[in-house]
Amino acid sequence: MPPVPEAPTVRLVTTAEIPRAAAALGAAFHDDPVMHWLFPRDPGNRRKAGLFALQMKRYNVPRQAAYTTDDLAGAAMWSPPGTWRVGPVDIVRDLPTILRLIGTRFVVAMRGLALVEKRHPTAPHWYLGALGTEPAKQGRGIGGALMAPVLDVCDRRGLPAYLESSKERNLAFYRRYGFEVTDTVSLPDGPPIWLMWREPRTAGS
Repeated sequence: MPPVPEAPTVRLVTTAEIPRAAAALGAAFHDDPVMHWLFPRDPGNRRKAGLFALQMKRYNVPRQAAYTTDDLAGAAMWSPPGTWRVGPVDIVRDLPTILRLIGTRFVVAMRGLALVEKRHPTAPHWYLGALGTEPAKQGRGIGGALMAPVLDVCDRRGLPAYLESSKERNLAFYRRYGFEVTDTVSLPDGPPIWLMWREPRTAGS
């Protein structure tokens, strides 16, 4: 029998590691329908990585809610309860960077974001904004390991978790960890997004 691969070591992303962690996410989302809708021309995934880096720098890393592995093969970007919403002041502050990355897609991107945010649950929860592993290392249990620290917190503290899946084939993966589809949102002239909610698990469930 082939040897069982060791479980990856998962830890918080440091500020210095943001570019590499964001690049891994950009690569992971290279064929993502929503990212293709947002960035129809993004050779090398540079714009995708730039958007992930901005989010990580502003929100996830300062809140100690971005996780990666020792080899930075992927990342999970979480928002603690009550912190998921990006306010108008934050958007204005980062507008030059956002415009540079998104360009002419800015207006339609804001329309799509408004549709998704309108369906975002209001009950306290942990929000998984992005999860991905670079393609060469997918299928090794890294995605599940990256989610584990926060899902453990959710189970210990009795808190739900929430995410939006942009790929239908990923629904089965998330269901293995307790997420279930609650609704779908169709982006303006774009693909659907599946909204998924996870109730905290108790011992033995």
